[in-house]
Amino acid sequence: MDFYMPVRMFSGEETVKAHAEIFRTYGARCAVICGKHAARESGAFDDVDTVFREQGIECFLWDGVTENPPVSACREAGLFAFENGADYLLGIGGGSALDAAKAAAVFAANPELTEDGFYQKAWKNDPLPILLIGTTSGTGSEVTKVSVLTDSKGKKHSIHDDRLYAAAAFGDARYTHSLSRRLTLTTGVDILAHALESYLSRKADEITRAFSVRALRLAYKPIAAAAEGKELKDEERRALYEASILAGLAINTTGTCFPHNVGYFLTETRGVPHGFASAAFLPDLVELAAEEDADYLVRLFWQTDLSECLLKELIEPLLAEEKISMTEAEIDEALPRWENNGSVKNTRASVGTKEIREILVRKFVR
Repeated sequence: MDFYMPVRMFSGEETVKAHAEIFRTYGARCAVICGKHAARESGAFDDVDTVFREQGIECFLWDGVTENPPVSACREAGLFAFENGADYLLGIGGGSALDAAKAAAVFAANPELTEDGFYQKAWKNDPLPILLIGTTSGTGSEVTKVSVLTDSKGKKHSIHDDRLYAAAAFGDARYTHSLSRRLTLTTGVDILAHALESYLSRKADEITRAFSVRALRLAYKPIAAAAEGKELKDEERRALYEASILAGLAINTTGTCFPHNVGYFLTETRGVPHGFASAAFLPDLVELAAEEDADYLVRLFWQTDLSECLLKELIEPLLAEEKISMTEAEIDEALPRWENNGSVKNTRASVGTKEIREILVRKFVR
């Protein structure tokens, strides 16, 4: 059992205000990295603004984060932080904002860095300290060393590095109450993807499996309720946020499997939200994994009260709403990206480009 997670995680209602002194320990000048809406609509920015005023911290706001953030925007945010003499960066928002803040911290400490240098980790200086506040339940980016970004060619890539861990993260499920049904679902099913893919990773161990099982037990019923159009209760929002962090802890050790990487293709070419794009392939992951070791899946389903049937009943209607279609020629053109791919090889099942092609054709060729 190998486990390393150096993030100081603070959680609970009003946790930002309850731990106000933490912010001042990282300096008196902070660059806040966020999008146009989530930080404010969730109430997170108001809480931060109150704390900064009390602690005498000068705030510089960069709110240009978009979904699937491009590296170029992260560099712009980093240069903004550098030019304003920021001591540290604070990311507020969903996974896109948190991942963008991690990358921006690298550019803030290395303003001469190019996109290629970023991906090659040619960082002369360590990133500036990173603090994170999540406003969605899904990515678990608060506790991972991962940043998922879009390169200049429009391709999504994840970069992993211990220097991308946040110094501290704050989780308050109240910030997720402003999410629409669609955002609750697109981020929520990402929890299922993280937990299942981690459990079915070749790197899974007793610690990560415990995180995955608990995340699935907490997340499934609230997500199913949201899919039925029900308004989630406070305790359901808290359960989802806790599940998001637990699933994040799991994938931080194991990484993800083929659904995430193949899902990137759906996001890049069809604009499918990341959570839906990854979850689309969970039934296929389970089917392939069962062929490899059925008893292993039985143990998972016994511990979580889930089944392959329940997963399909939840995911397939959501996927149908996306109306995805593609040609066999498009699929064949994309197949080389999954040759010797780390996420594909990490899958606890016999899967390669042949199986991926069969899945894509079956699901999306009309």
